[in-house]
Amino acid sequence: MTNVRDFGAVGDGRADDTKALRHAVEQGGGQLDFPRGTYRLTAPLEIDLDRSGPIALAGQGGTARLLMDGPGPAVRLVGTHGKSADPTTFEPRVWQHQRMPTVSGLEIVGNHDQADGIEIEGTMQPTISGVLIRRCRYGVHVVKRNRNVLLADLHIYDGRGPAIGVYFDGVNLHQAIITGSHISYCKHAGIKIARSEIRNIQITGCDIEYNFDTGNPESADVWVDAREATVREGTIASNTIQAKGSPRGANIRIEGAERDDSGGAGLWNITGNVLQDQQINVWLRYCRGITLTGNTFASAYERSIVIEHCRDIVVGSNVIDHNPDYKGPSLGGIRVVNSAGINLQNLIIDGSRAGGPDEGGAIEVVDSSEILILGCQLLDSEFRGVDLRNCRNAKVSECVIVDRRPQPTMREPVRHV
Repeated sequence: MTNVRDFGAVGDGRADDTKALRHAVEQGGGQLDFPRGTYRLTAPLEIDLDRSGPIALAGQGGTARLLMDGPGPAVRLVGTHGKSADPTTFEPRVWQHQRMPTVSGLEIVGNHDQADGIEIEGTMQPTISGVLIRRCRYGVHVVKRNRNVLLADLHIYDGRGPAIGVYFDGVNLHQAIITGSHISYCKHAGIKIARSEIRNIQITGCDIEYNFDTGNPESADVWVDAREATVREGTIASNTIQAKGSPRGANIRIEGAERDDSGGAGLWNITGNVLQDQQINVWLRYCRGITLTGNTFASAYERSIVIEHCRDIVVGSNVIDHNPDYKGPSLGGIRVVNSAGINLQNLIIDGSRAGGPDEGGAIEVVDSSEILILGCQLLDSEFRGVDLRNCRNAKVSECVIVDRRPQPTMREPVRHV
């Protein structure tokens, strides 16, 4: 282990430590120790893994801070891996010099409008753990081609401007895991995927909250944007995901290209999450092959679940409720539009105020086909339990639809027009 102060780093928050830290990377022998202090950077600490060899940056349990006082990432990890994760595709130098670059135990603070936390490019098995990143435009920025990315036990907090906590930006990536992390107060998105070819991504055991912007349209805690590429084989499980109502905001938003049968966004499991406090809790657009089960929903100001232009979606064994302890104009319920092969079963939807006197209800399905609504309990709906409009091959079976309030307002349990 090499102490970065042995290479001239001061760590007083005033001196420019950029040159000294670059020297430590080049000559420090691989494992760099940052003693307690604030290390000011005015340009990225770029690590060419092919030159540096295996490297680890360690901050002594969070006592060391990198203060990024210029544009770009505080730490940039750059490798040359351009193949798949198949062991037979690796160049020898990747295993010898580049595998598993590690950053741990550091705090990274942005002090510039274009400051980022950590950027990852061309890497194999990058491992970022136990890091606090705050006041940065992008917390962790993953670009170009990478394999086997592990982000664990992170605190990404209070992003600068229209920030993104973890940003997969135009990346070709297989095998990524985000686990055990707090990602909050990043206005544009907590986790966002855009313009990327991704297979196998798991988001598990995280607290992803208050990633919203009331002053701008469109934000999400988790946003999978596959309109320009394909993102498949994903899991969002065992997370608490919540925000505040914002224009076109969602807790989880997954969308593919606007064409039939594209399948660009599909093969996703969303299970075991608590989802609450946004315009839409889960918003699926142009998706195919998604299972949404075992979640608890609350406080959706437009709808709990919106499914638009999708195929082959299962929504089962979820609770959609507006807990009386949570105040606000919650509407809740499910809306399905221009979709086919939709299975809604074993749901409890309690107290939905969605719809109006003329149309809409706790479950609203419009211009869709091959719809099965089975074994649901639709309780105390303001207007209707189920509203089907211009649908074919639709079946509603074995549901309990009742208004138990002293002054019932539900107009009809099921309407099909």
